[in-house]
Amino acid sequence: MAQEQVQIQTQKQQQVQRLSQQQMLQVKLLEMPLTELEESVNAELDDNPALEAGGEESDSIDTNDSVEQREDDDFDSQQEREERQDALDSALERMQSDDDLPTYDARQQRNNADYEEIVYGDTTSFIDKLNEQVGELELTERQRDILEYLIGSLDDDGLLRKDLDTISDELAIYHGIDATTQEIEDVLKLLQDFDPAGIGARSLQECLLLQVERKVENGEWQRDGQLYQYVKQVLTRHFDAFTKKHWDKIKVAMGLSDLQVETLQKEIRKLNPKPGASMGETQGRNLQQITPDFIIETEDDGTVTFSLNHGNLPELHVSPSFNEMLAAYRNNKAGMNRQEKEALLYAKEKVDKAQGFIEAVKQRRHTLQVTMRAIIDIQRKFFQDGDEAELKPMILKDIADRTGLDISTISRVSNIKYAQTKWGTFPLRFFFSDSYTTTDGEEMSTRKIKIALRDLIKEEDKSKPLSDDALAKQLKEKGFPIARRTVAKYREQLGLPVARLRKE
Repeated sequence: MAQEQVQIQTQKQQQVQRLSQQQMLQVKLLEMPLTELEESVNAELDDNPALEAGGEESDSIDTNDSVEQREDDDFDSQQEREERQDALDSALERMQSDDDLPTYDARQQRNNADYEEIVYGDTTSFIDKLNEQVGELELTERQRDILEYLIGSLDDDGLLRKDLDTISDELAIYHGIDATTQEIEDVLKLLQDFDPAGIGARSLQECLLLQVERKVENGEWQRDGQLYQYVKQVLTRHFDAFTKKHWDKIKVAMGLSDLQVETLQKEIRKLNPKPGASMGETQGRNLQQITPDFIIETEDDGTVTFSLNHGNLPELHVSPSFNEMLAAYRNNKAGMNRQEKEALLYAKEKVDKAQGFIEAVKQRRHTLQVTMRAIIDIQRKFFQDGDEAELKPMILKDIADRTGLDISTISRVSNIKYAQTKWGTFPLRFFFSDSYTTTDGEEMSTRKIKIALRDLIKEEDKSKPLSDDALAKQLKEKGFPIARRTVAKYREQLGLPVARLRKE
């Protein structure tokens, strides 16, 4: 029998949750680290004449968590009121319809072409310069990921202070990349070919030697020349004496004349012990730095306190002049002409956007505070002792449950934000760790287990490296009762080879 298709139209109610414009603004500001928030606040101050910095009003937010009484008698001078009225009138003359009214979202988009064209000085950072050079290489996706992580691990001097084992662990734990130290070293050599010479060196000695070799490659020095041979000898055989400026000992050991010593000193002074810092200087203020969003203090008695780093954020409030304009127009609604109605609409929109922006900044501050308070409550032992092994199992849901916030909100707070502690500056993601549940139902931090596993392998007899079974037994003796297959899994995540490949 032939089947007939019939189209029926029905009507039903369905509740759909959508983010309001204000919620979208709050989410956007919440994701920003401090430096980006400062830029956003300054951009909004420039764009919205109803938003002002400084002073004290009922709708104000003091981003320094303290209220200071300021004398503002001259603030609302008649001259300023007239200037604001002139600015409003000029804006009204350019407006033809309600569609032409400026909106916050359009002006705040980071990818807006007009916004990108307004550049004050060279805004390319030190890290950006290195990443530009990454784009010039033919790399696999894996090599690119490792290289970008190495670049992000450089200190302000452009040196790599972390050992390759640590980087291997971090790549495995934080990025799921199981890279051996040899693989990382191969990628590091690519980085060390970047400009400026010496970048990516793991020590001062390696930094200077890289620059010496670059001079040979560039044809400045001859490899068989006396100057190259003498400088390399100083930096290899007599490096300790060189760092202590014991040139008299170097002179005797190498049989040099006073003129030769003077020439060597002059040439070595041309080498740069801080290639990253020098690169930052040539670009003015663009040296890449981490600005912590949280300052965590640990007292001698174990008390842990924290504060938000407010940087250069100003106190924000709604312009009293705009509020007065709004009130004046509202009081004269009956006799308003078209231009005055447009002025009312313009002033109201700017005031609403200023109030919404202030509220979003307040909400961001509150969310950061409750999140960090929850993190400290769980990881208090680490903040007291600085021992990474003391970090407890903690996932985003744990903080969400404690704060009553959504997991997505906690994720946004934890993204690209840093906390300065007594033990160093760490990304917030550092404090999160998965858990492993033993057969007895005990929860353990996977990070703590991995640290113990890494230490066992590091201390083993390399002529008789431990099998995964043997490692599992020793971990059990140390209080980590995990299965052999779990040992193999964590070992692979740490980038550590099987026993037969560790044999020396």
